[in-house]
Amino acid sequence: MTLSASAQRIGGRSHQCDATSVATVGEARAYVLLDGIGSDDTVRAWTRAASRRLAHAAAALQDAESGLRALHARYAAEPARNHAWEELPLAAAVVAVAVPGKDLTVAWCGDSRAYLLHNGGLERLTEDHNERRVYPAWGNRNVVTSCLGATQTDEETQRHCRHPIIESVSRRAEGRLLLASDGAYEPLEDSGRDLAMYLSGTPREAALGFVQASIGHAGAHVDNATVLIADLAA
Repeated sequence: MTLSASAQRIGGRSHQCDATSVATVGEARAYVLLDGIGSDDTVRAWTRAASRRLAHAAAALQDAESGLRALHARYAAEPARNHAWEELPLAAAVVAVAVPGKDLTVAWCGDSRAYLLHNGGLERLTEDHNERRVYPAWGNRNVVTSCLGATQTDEETQRHCRHPIIESVSRRAEGRLLLASDGAYEPLEDSGRDLAMYLSGTPREAALGFVQASIGHAGAHVDNATVLIADLAA
Protein backbone atom coordinates (compact mmCIF):
# COMPACT_ATOMS: atom_id res chain seq x y z
CA MET A 1 0.00 0.00 0.00
CA THR A 2 1.18 3.54 -0.79
CA LEU A 3 2.39 5.37 2.30
CA SER A 4 1.45 9.03 2.76
CA ALA A 5 1.42 11.71 5.43
CA SER A 6 0.68 15.39 5.76
CA ALA A 7 1.81 18.08 8.19
CA GLN A 8 0.85 21.68 8.89
CA ARG A 9 2.01 24.73 10.79
CA ILE A 10 -0.25 27.74 11.30
CA GLY A 11 2.57 30.27 11.10
CA GLY A 12 1.53 33.84 11.88
CA ARG A 13 -2.04 33.46 10.66
CA SER A 14 -5.12 33.56 12.88
CA HIS A 15 -6.51 30.38 11.25
CA GLN A 16 -5.11 27.31 9.51
CA CYS A 17 -6.87 27.56 6.15
CA ASP A 18 -4.81 24.98 4.23
CA ALA A 19 -6.28 21.48 3.98
CA THR A 20 -5.20 18.08 2.70
CA SER A 21 -7.22 14.98 1.88
CA VAL A 22 -6.56 11.48 0.60
CA ALA A 23 -9.33 9.34 -0.90
CA THR A 24 -9.37 5.84 -2.37
CA VAL A 25 -12.09 4.65 -4.75
CA GLY A 26 -11.50 1.17 -6.09
CA GLU A 27 -7.83 1.05 -7.08
CA ALA A 28 -7.50 4.82 -7.56
CA ARG A 29 -6.05 7.01 -4.85
CA ALA A 30 -6.24 10.82 -4.92
CA TYR A 31 -4.04 13.24 -2.99
CA VAL A 32 -5.23 16.82 -2.53
CA LEU A 33 -3.82 20.03 -1.06
CA LEU A 34 -5.83 23.26 -0.93
CA ASP A 35 -4.50 26.63 0.21
CA GLY A 36 -7.49 28.69 1.34
CA ILE A 37 -7.38 32.37 0.45
CA GLY A 38 -8.00 34.41 3.58
CA SER A 39 -7.92 33.58 7.27
CA ASP A 40 -11.25 33.11 9.04
CA ASP A 41 -13.69 30.43 10.17
CA THR A 42 -15.64 30.41 6.90
CA VAL A 43 -12.58 29.94 4.69
CA ARG A 44 -11.22 27.23 6.98
CA ALA A 45 -14.47 25.21 6.96
CA TRP A 46 -14.98 25.62 3.21
CA THR A 47 -11.43 24.60 2.35
CA ARG A 48 -11.61 21.47 4.48
CA ALA A 49 -14.90 20.40 2.88
CA ALA A 50 -13.66 21.23 -0.62
CA SER A 51 -10.49 19.16 -0.15
CA ARG A 52 -12.55 16.10 0.76
CA ARG A 53 -14.89 16.62 -2.18
CA LEU A 54 -12.01 17.05 -4.60
CA ALA A 55 -10.20 13.94 -3.38
CA HIS A 56 -13.32 11.80 -3.73
CA ALA A 57 -14.21 13.20 -7.17
CA ALA A 58 -10.70 12.74 -8.56
CA ALA A 59 -10.40 9.19 -7.21
CA ALA A 60 -13.84 8.25 -8.54
CA LEU A 61 -12.98 9.61 -11.99
CA GLN A 62 -9.44 8.12 -11.79
CA ASP A 63 -8.02 11.35 -13.19
CA ALA A 64 -6.78 14.54 -11.54
CA GLU A 65 -7.92 17.01 -14.19
CA SER A 66 -11.38 15.47 -14.54
CA GLY A 67 -11.88 15.63 -10.79
CA LEU A 68 -10.67 19.21 -10.46
CA ARG A 69 -12.75 20.38 -13.41
CA ALA A 70 -15.86 18.70 -12.01
CA LEU A 71 -15.50 20.43 -8.64
CA HIS A 72 -14.50 23.74 -10.21
CA ALA A 73 -17.69 23.63 -12.31
CA ARG A 74 -19.77 22.77 -9.25
CA TYR A 75 -18.59 25.82 -7.32
CA ALA A 76 -18.68 28.13 -10.34
CA ALA A 77 -22.35 27.21 -10.86
CA GLU A 78 -23.41 28.35 -7.38
CA PRO A 79 -25.84 31.26 -7.82
CA ALA A 80 -24.10 33.42 -5.21
CA ARG A 81 -20.83 33.25 -7.15
CA ASN A 82 -22.43 34.77 -10.24
CA HIS A 83 -22.55 38.12 -8.47
CA ALA A 84 -19.76 38.16 -5.89
CA TRP A 85 -17.44 35.17 -6.32
CA GLU A 86 -14.44 37.16 -5.03
CA GLU A 87 -16.20 37.66 -1.69
CA LEU A 88 -16.78 33.91 -1.18
CA PRO A 89 -14.22 31.29 -0.10
CA LEU A 90 -11.52 30.45 -2.64
CA ALA A 91 -8.48 28.19 -2.67
CA ALA A 92 -5.39 27.38 -4.69
CA ALA A 93 -5.71 23.67 -5.48
CA VAL A 94 -3.46 20.82 -6.53
CA VAL A 95 -4.53 17.19 -6.90
CA ALA A 96 -2.69 14.02 -7.94
CA VAL A 97 -4.23 10.64 -8.79
CA ALA A 98 -2.40 7.30 -8.80
CA VAL A 99 -3.96 4.23 -10.40
CA PRO A 100 -2.05 0.92 -10.58
CA GLY A 101 -0.67 0.35 -14.06
CA LYS A 102 -1.29 3.94 -15.19
CA ASP A 103 0.62 7.20 -15.15
CA LEU A 104 0.27 9.59 -12.25
CA THR A 105 -1.97 12.52 -13.21
CA VAL A 106 -1.64 15.97 -11.62
CA ALA A 107 -3.88 19.02 -12.02
CA TRP A 108 -3.89 22.46 -10.43
CA CYS A 109 -5.31 25.95 -10.33
CA GLY A 110 -3.45 28.57 -8.32
CA ASP A 111 0.03 28.38 -6.81
CA SER A 112 -0.03 25.22 -4.71
CA ARG A 113 2.62 22.94 -6.19
CA ALA A 114 3.38 19.30 -6.94
CA TYR A 115 6.89 17.82 -7.11
CA LEU A 116 8.16 14.33 -7.81
CA LEU A 117 11.39 13.00 -6.29
CA HIS A 118 12.73 10.20 -8.50
CA ASN A 119 16.02 9.00 -9.93
CA GLY A 120 17.85 11.14 -7.41
CA GLY A 121 16.32 14.45 -8.53
CA LEU A 122 13.32 16.60 -7.61
CA GLU A 123 11.11 17.59 -10.54
CA ARG A 124 8.58 20.37 -10.19
CA LEU A 125 5.42 19.29 -12.01
CA THR A 126 3.32 22.46 -11.78
CA GLU A 127 3.69 26.03 -13.00
CA ASP A 128 2.23 28.71 -10.75
CA HIS A 129 -0.93 30.55 -11.69
CA ASN A 130 0.01 33.99 -10.41
CA GLU A 131 0.86 37.48 -11.62
CA ARG A 132 4.58 36.74 -11.69
CA ARG A 133 3.97 34.14 -14.39
CA VAL A 134 1.90 36.60 -16.42
CA TYR A 135 4.19 39.60 -15.87
CA PRO A 136 7.66 38.21 -15.05
CA ALA A 137 9.28 41.62 -14.65
CA TRP A 138 6.93 43.05 -12.03
CA GLY A 139 4.07 40.64 -11.27
CA ASN A 140 3.21 39.89 -7.63
CA ARG A 141 3.69 36.19 -6.93
CA ASN A 142 1.12 36.36 -4.12
CA VAL A 143 -1.73 37.36 -6.47
CA VAL A 144 -3.15 34.17 -7.99
CA THR A 145 -4.63 34.22 -11.48
CA SER A 146 -6.85 31.15 -11.09
CA CYS A 147 -8.30 29.27 -8.15
CA LEU A 148 -11.02 26.91 -7.02
CA GLY A 149 -14.20 28.91 -6.45
CA ALA A 150 -13.63 31.41 -9.26
CA THR A 151 -16.10 31.60 -12.13
CA GLN A 152 -13.88 32.41 -15.10
CA THR A 153 -13.70 29.99 -18.01
CA ASP A 154 -10.57 28.59 -19.62
CA GLU A 155 -11.03 31.01 -22.50
CA GLU A 156 -11.36 34.06 -20.27
CA THR A 157 -8.35 33.12 -18.19
CA GLN A 158 -6.28 32.31 -21.27
CA ARG A 159 -7.13 35.67 -22.78
CA HIS A 160 -6.16 37.68 -19.70
CA CYS A 161 -3.45 35.51 -18.12
CA ARG A 162 -2.15 33.37 -21.00
CA HIS A 163 -2.93 30.10 -19.21
CA PRO A 164 -6.16 28.10 -18.78
CA ILE A 165 -8.07 28.03 -15.50
CA ILE A 166 -6.79 24.46 -14.89
CA GLU A 167 -3.62 22.77 -16.15
CA SER A 168 -2.49 19.17 -15.90
CA VAL A 169 0.51 16.89 -16.46
CA SER A 170 1.22 13.16 -16.20
CA ARG A 171 4.31 11.23 -15.15
CA ARG A 172 5.31 7.65 -14.45
CA ALA A 173 3.91 6.82 -11.01
CA GLU A 174 7.09 6.15 -9.10
CA GLY A 175 9.12 7.96 -6.48
CA ARG A 176 8.05 10.36 -3.76
CA LEU A 177 5.24 12.84 -4.42
CA LEU A 178 5.26 16.22 -2.67
CA LEU A 179 2.29 18.59 -2.61
CA ALA A 180 3.04 21.95 -0.99
CA SER A 181 1.34 25.25 -0.25
CA ASP A 182 3.22 28.45 -1.02
CA GLY A 183 3.75 28.95 2.70
CA ALA A 184 5.75 25.72 2.70
CA TYR A 185 7.91 26.02 -0.40
CA GLU A 186 8.50 29.78 -0.67
CA PRO A 187 10.52 30.28 2.55
CA LEU A 188 12.88 27.44 1.63
CA GLU A 189 13.30 28.58 -1.97
CA ASP A 190 13.77 32.21 -0.92
CA SER A 191 16.58 31.22 1.45
CA GLY A 192 18.32 29.13 -1.22
CA ARG A 193 17.44 25.72 0.20
CA ASP A 194 17.13 22.61 -1.96
CA LEU A 195 13.66 21.21 -1.24
CA ALA A 196 14.93 17.66 -1.79
CA MET A 197 16.99 18.06 1.41
CA TYR A 198 13.78 17.88 3.42
CA LEU A 199 12.30 14.75 1.83
CA SER A 200 14.26 11.98 3.55
CA GLY A 201 12.89 9.53 6.12
CA THR A 202 9.36 8.21 6.28
CA PRO A 203 6.59 10.35 4.74
CA ARG A 204 5.57 11.41 8.25
CA GLU A 205 9.12 12.36 9.25
CA ALA A 206 9.66 14.24 6.00
CA ALA A 207 6.35 16.11 6.22
CA LEU A 208 6.98 17.26 9.78
CA GLY A 209 10.56 18.28 9.06
CA PHE A 210 9.57 20.14 5.91
CA VAL A 211 6.95 22.40 7.49
CA GLN A 212 9.10 23.04 10.54
CA ALA A 213 11.95 24.16 8.29
CA SER A 214 9.54 26.35 6.31
CA ILE A 215 8.41 28.18 9.42
CA GLY A 216 11.99 28.51 10.61
CA HIS A 217 13.08 30.24 7.38
CA ALA A 218 9.96 32.36 6.83
CA GLY A 219 11.24 35.66 8.17
CA ALA A 220 8.76 38.35 9.19
CA HIS A 221 5.76 37.09 7.19
CA VAL A 222 4.91 33.55 8.29
CA ASP A 223 2.10 31.97 6.28
CA ASN A 224 0.27 28.69 6.83
CA ALA A 225 2.69 25.92 5.77
CA THR A 226 1.29 22.59 4.61
CA VAL A 227 2.67 19.57 2.75
CA LEU A 228 1.42 16.15 1.76
CA ILE A 229 4.02 13.47 0.95
CA ALA A 230 3.30 10.09 -0.63
CA ASP A 231 5.52 7.24 -1.77
CA LEU A 232 4.29 5.92 -5.10
CA ALA A 233 4.65 2.32 -6.21
CA ALA A 234 6.24 1.73 -9.62
